[in-house]
Amino acid sequence: MMGDVAIDGSSGSSSDKPRRGRRVRMTGAERRQQLLDIGRALFAEKGFEGTSVEEIAAKAGVSKPVVYEHFGGKEGLYAVVVDREMRQLLDGVTGALTAGHPRELLEQAAFALLDYIESYTDGFRILVRDSPVAQSTGTFASLISDIATQVEDILGMEFKNRGFDPKLAPLYAQALVGMVALTGQWWLETRRPKKAEVAAHLVNLAWHGLDGLEAKPQLVGRRKS
Repeated sequence: MMGDVAIDGSSGSSSDKPRRGRRVRMTGAERRQQLLDIGRALFAEKGFEGTSVEEIAAKAGVSKPVVYEHFGGKEGLYAVVVDREMRQLLDGVTGALTAGHPRELLEQAAFALLDYIESYTDGFRILVRDSPVAQSTGTFASLISDIATQVEDILGMEFKNRGFDPKLAPLYAQALVGMVALTGQWWLETRRPKKAEVAAHLVNLAWHGLDGLEAKPQLVGRRKS
């Protein structure tokens, strides 16, 4: 029932009758990880609504109550999968922001997101879907906001050095991180051009836009509010 693995128990002379193989049970931790792996793959392929507890259980070789025992149902399994992926992405991006020139920091942030998309494609597909259940870490939008918070301090120092209002750093951080995230969603499907080229073009737009930034930008159209 628990997805046990059969072990060959035959030994002795050729006259011995074949014996049934004994079954080795998975530990609770092994079973939980198996269900997480299966659920992650199915959610990435079919989405939350398109995935059923029956299918998860069937692929794991267990009965439905086993899934409920570990996660309380499909919603619980999905929440754990999303939470893990969010933490993986956030840790990757924040860990990549090491000391260096601001332009190099932009490159590091762009590469961190593209690296995650490349290495954890299923996870990113799950994250960018509309979430049907609440997670402890929130939604993909809130995750992007968390990453932007890491960038605020960097931009704040750069704004101060250039004579700009550092209070506007959060706005620009959200804009920059959002630009990279949306480009990452597009690149998820196309995978062209190559990752390094995508990062270079993202930084080119962001950096040269920042380099020519006006301290007090003015609207040129008729609408002023």
